[in-house]
Amino acid sequence: VYLRVTSKIKKLMLYGVVLALFGEVVFSLLLGMYEYRLENVPLYVPLGHSLIYAAVFYIQKEKIIQHNKARVVSILYWGMIVYSSLWLLLDQDRLGFLCMLGVVLFLKKKPGNELFFLIMFFMVVYLELLGTYYQCWAWPDTWFSTVSFITSSNPPSGISVFYFGFDIGCLWIYKKLNRQKWSRMKSLRLLSNS
Repeated sequence: VYLRVTSKIKKLMLYGVVLALFGEVVFSLLLGMYEYRLENVPLYVPLGHSLIYAAVFYIQKEKIIQHNKARVVSILYWGMIVYSSLWLLLDQDRLGFLCMLGVVLFLKKKPGNELFFLIMFFMVVYLELLGTYYQCWAWPDTWFSTVSFITSSNPPSGISVFYFGFDIGCLWIYKKLNRQKWSRMKSLRLLSNS
């Protein structure tokens, strides 16, 4: 995949590996937010984060999705709310529901990128369900195993909000390390919107 993407996405993927490794060490090993089966951070995880980032970037650009963008956003948005609400009702997943509300708030404050983040939400849902089903990792019954009134499913339904932090972090690093290219891209965007 890395060999077939644009140079911008290659950079974002490399930044993502570093950022993902840091995030996994902090959230899994130091804070105990979730735990991998062997109580470490498997090698595939930081690489997988970058792969997901690139996949969502390209999925959102597919012609059929772009052609039906408003409809896709609406379906994914309401699907996200229904999905997390069902987990709350059926499994007392308060953490997942609160995270989903965080996603809703985030999307309201950052309009224009809903498609990317909603596709990311469901990509994360899929991967979290697979990873926990096969017991590659597990989430505790309560947030950080200490906040008893914030119960959690395994996995929490809206946990993708943390992936959003990863996505934003990758982009922030790219902006800082590629200021000239970023400025040029923003200028071209402004011209095309005029």
